[in-house]
Amino acid sequence: MSKTTRATQALAKAGVAFTVHTYDYDPDASRIGLQAAEAIGEHPSRVLKTLMAELDGKPVCVVVPSDREVSMKKLAAALGGKSAEMMKPPNAEKITGYVVGGISPFGQKKQVPTAIEISALSEPQVYINGGQRGLQVRLSPLDAQRVLNAVAAPVVA
Repeated sequence: MSKTTRATQALAKAGVAFTVHTYDYDPDASRIGLQAAEAIGEHPSRVLKTLMAELDGKPVCVVVPSDREVSMKKLAAALGGKSAEMMKPPNAEKITGYVVGGISPFGQKKQVPTAIEISALSEPQVYINGGQRGLQVRLSPLDAQRVLNAVAAPVVA
């Protein structure tokens, strides 16, 4: 497994301090984020999952703790839209350039509006997908928010 991805390159270019952590990815896990948290021995609130959605028909990214679900109504409000829905996996892969299970908010093919769950900002460090299945980057959630130019808002149900 390569520890250099578009995500890690984007973080390095932005001057963000981060560490890389690998784990055994389980393609059969019912909840990928929770499986990642268990595999690296971290509480699910500190392992954030990256989801792609459509806001009024346009792509957006949302980053939330792996043990929580996104409220589409709250996501739409946070990003100033009317309605949001989850993006279909093939579309998410096409837009981000990553495969499902390895989608990172960093280094996507095209930067899209991003929201991060505000409660995640209270953690000193969080884990976010590093652009490959079985690869997480550990960093300050405030650095993640800054690099992504993400709106911090309550977006979980």
